Amino acid sequence: MRSGFVSLVGRPNVGKSTLLNALLESKIAITSDKAQTTRNSIQGIYTDDDCQIVFIDTPGIHKPVHKLGTLLNKKAYQSVQEVDVVLFLIDVESGFGKGDQFILNRLKESNAKVILLLNKVDRVKKENLLPLINEYKDLYPFEDIIPISALKGDNVKEIIKVVQKYLSSDEKIYEDDVITNISNYFYISEIVREKVLRLTHKEVPHAVTCMVESYEDKEDYIEIGVVIIVDRDNLKKIIIGKQGSMLKEIGTEARLDLEEYLGKKVFLKTYVKTIENWRDKENYLQEFGLKEE
Repeated sequence: MRSGFVSLVGRPNVGKSTLLNALLESKIAITSDKAQTTRNSIQGIYTDDDCQIVFIDTPGIHKPVHKLGTLLNKKAYQSVQEVDVVLFLIDVESGFGKGDQFILNRLKESNAKVILLLNKVDRVKKENLLPLINEYKDLYPFEDIIPISALKGDNVKEIIKVVQKYLSSDEKIYEDDVITNISNYFYISEIVREKVLRLTHKEVPHAVTCMVESYEDKEDYIEIGVVIIVDRDNLKKIIIGKQGSMLKEIGTEARLDLEEYLGKKVFLKTYVKTIENWRDKENYLQEFGLKEE
């Protein structure tokens, strides 16, 4: 059996988290149409009879305009230094841009094999696909170029076949039944954050965080309390909504996902806080790698 580490990199919103979920056929990474949804390097472990691949989902690399952006870029850069393969995703619908070139320049500093994934090919005409591949192959000495649709699952299994050739180890890294390195607490907080980002659309910035404050596993159900932390009162009002309607919708959608993931009935209580005391503020700042000014 071959095994190794594979990093998924690309600009924000090119489909890295969607691809990770498709590769594992399980939702372990949250998705939304907001940039920098992914803040941490999440590992998803794929295992079959021939190989074990540890996929690392990374924050989207971008030109930072604040401290959070700088921190997310740093996490993404670190993920490509000691892996066997880098899967570089490009959104073929939006085309190759300065952000993609910026990432390619950084990949030159890595010793990993680089495979180009042309994502969202379901949104371009088939007759345009071959010219696109010919255009991209001259940009960098890619080991392979694979057209895919992460959302629809097109050609996703081909990625597994190609990556196997470049794995460096012959020993398993995880047990067969392990599919991720994240804890239940982390997953719960991320699922709630996903619903906040999706349901509030552009009204709430991505710098919102969620934390599990209580978790009680009872005989027939799990009782969970999650606090949504924001830095301004006006954001708190948006998330709560008129007569609590938005917060109720966030909780309902999150609960359904959590019941499927945890395999048990869930009673979920969500509430919203601004940074009103030191404990919350310290945790909030730590989440983003920031310091008190």
